[in-house]
Amino acid sequence: MAAFSFSRIGRSMRGILLPTAAVIGFSCLLTYFFVLYQPTVGPGIAQRLGWQAWDAVATVDYFDKEPSTPTVTGDPADGQPIPVNDDETDWWETTNNQPWDTTDDIESYPLDVWAPLLPHDTGLSEIAITRCMMSPSLVGNLCAPTTTVEQDAIKGNWVRVDRDLNKQAGLWNLNIYYRRTRRLDIPLITDLRLLPANEIPEPLSDSWVKVDLSIRDGVMRAEPMYLWYLQGKTMNEMNADEKSSLITEVDILFGEDRPWYGFEKIEPAVTPEKEGQLESVYVTYRRGVQSVPHAHPLHFSRDGKFKILQVADLHFSVSRGICRETDIDPCVNSDNLTNTLLGHVMDEEKPDLVVFSGDQLNGQGTSWDPKSVLAKFAVAATDRKIPWAAIFGNHDEENGDVKQEQVRMMNALPYSLVQRGPKDIHGVGNYVLDVKSADASKTSLLTLYFLDSGSYSSGYLDWLGYFFPTEYDWIHEDQINWFLQESSKIQAIQRPFTPDTGKDFGSIWNRQADQITPTTHKLAKPNAMMFFHIPLQESYGTADRDPRTGQLLDIGLHDLEGSGAAKKSDGMFDKGLKKALESGHVASGGIPEVKVVANGHCHITEDCKRVNDIWLCFGGGGSYSGYGQIGFDRRFRIYEISDYGETIRTYKRTEKDEILNSYTLAGPGAPLFNPRS
Repeated sequence: MAAFSFSRIGRSMRGILLPTAAVIGFSCLLTYFFVLYQPTVGPGIAQRLGWQAWDAVATVDYFDKEPSTPTVTGDPADGQPIPVNDDETDWWETTNNQPWDTTDDIESYPLDVWAPLLPHDTGLSEIAITRCMMSPSLVGNLCAPTTTVEQDAIKGNWVRVDRDLNKQAGLWNLNIYYRRTRRLDIPLITDLRLLPANEIPEPLSDSWVKVDLSIRDGVMRAEPMYLWYLQGKTMNEMNADEKSSLITEVDILFGEDRPWYGFEKIEPAVTPEKEGQLESVYVTYRRGVQSVPHAHPLHFSRDGKFKILQVADLHFSVSRGICRETDIDPCVNSDNLTNTLLGHVMDEEKPDLVVFSGDQLNGQGTSWDPKSVLAKFAVAATDRKIPWAAIFGNHDEENGDVKQEQVRMMNALPYSLVQRGPKDIHGVGNYVLDVKSADASKTSLLTLYFLDSGSYSSGYLDWLGYFFPTEYDWIHEDQINWFLQESSKIQAIQRPFTPDTGKDFGSIWNRQADQITPTTHKLAKPNAMMFFHIPLQESYGTADRDPRTGQLLDIGLHDLEGSGAAKKSDGMFDKGLKKALESGHVASGGIPEVKVVANGHCHITEDCKRVNDIWLCFGGGGSYSGYGQIGFDRRFRIYEISDYGETIRTYKRTEKDEILNSYTLAGPGAPLFNPRS
């Protein structure tokens, strides 16, 4: 009886286990083929032929190139650049300062890769929306619309807009796909509409096409909304104006702020804003080629002046922002309020350069789509056609895209001077800019160093997988060596500089030369400034004393919060800043090349302190979106450089237009340097 029972139990277990094993095995096989398996491509993939042109299609990273070397028309006989039409045109008006090589052939841009930063002039032929139960980052184009080889050859391959419409809410991933074509005989899309299920475009024509799937598919309790597109003429039939109105790109914007440069919103929002719960989602599009305006090379005015506005710690989010520690009441939409204030400061100060000194993004879970945030952070500068540079802070990379991708985005914004910098050292955004004279000699009169001080050096993960930092990062030894190498490349000039009065603008230069006080000349590197986010430990050290008065050289507030410096250091101050001298001559007195270090990070610390002849200055918090203190007005630091780079003066402008702590840091009227033994 026992044997009979065991036999029956064995057959029962076999009947259960065998089908279960078969199901599991078959599931693993499907997972391998459709998710994990990636077919090995041959060497020809690097030069695959376009399906509508005999050009090699390459995914060149056009926005990761360093700016091309500035050139102007010159005489090849002597190798010296000369201004074009020097009676009417300044040299910087004829100088190329593009972030990518303008010789790039727009016809070679990839058609089957979504690259919204590239200035495509190629039209779209078809649009679709698809749902996918798994992220495209895992399954690629498994959920792409159906197609045939013939359709691909005629209309173009399907291209996924790599932005999930249901990123915040929805049961599955939802993506827009489009086809892009260079063919001249295919009708191209000239308009887009978003309409409820019971509406149709007016006036309705046979050329309007409705996308089958609702653009709100998968969102619970949301009324269906459908995307319509208008197929217009073929490229052969269009005139120049019609070609400039083609829809050439599609993107997604999160939040209620302005879309990316050159793009327009389609109203209404795909997902309406629910304050404190959901940010709005918009489909955006670009018409034609929207050329990005580029900054002219940095240069002094003809009377030897150059002004820098430092903008510290914006802390912008995908939302319109939440006000922090301010006596403004009511205070809403802090990001927009900050941009309004910033625009006012720029109108009053009229800077030649704006430096965003880190923490443009708030991180902390609120800047989860960096592109939507980067679209708005510099608008006060770009609307006024002011060149700008930026460095990264500790919060910029906390959510979403990494720094390398953010640099690519910033390079695609108007008037950007941001550079990726070398890839073989710590950080992203270690680079150098120089400010030249306005005369034909184009002499470098001011050097600006930008470094990435990193984010966090250590931290821990909680049980939900969230990272909690415990220590800040610091400037590493390879960055110090890079700085010293770059410093060694700077050519010494005769200082104080006197503009060349013999080649152009003679009467103007003569008048300015009359105003320059005669002084002793020296051969030395031009003055330099350095920008990075997290301060050095020396910023909290003992200040020098003014040899004239005996007073400590510490101007401004510094005791409202604790130290924001990293606990560790590779010695940037002693091994870098103090080693880089403006002259190697014994009689030079060991004066440092870098006169001022400008930091952010600490919002209610805003002093300038001189330590061993180097000024260490904080920008102070200027944003209503970053932390502050009631009674401590938002403020921005300005650096006014004059006398062709010899004199550096700084002050702060508050939200109430008060000018605080104006002080000369270098040049005539500044405290003397410490004597060297």
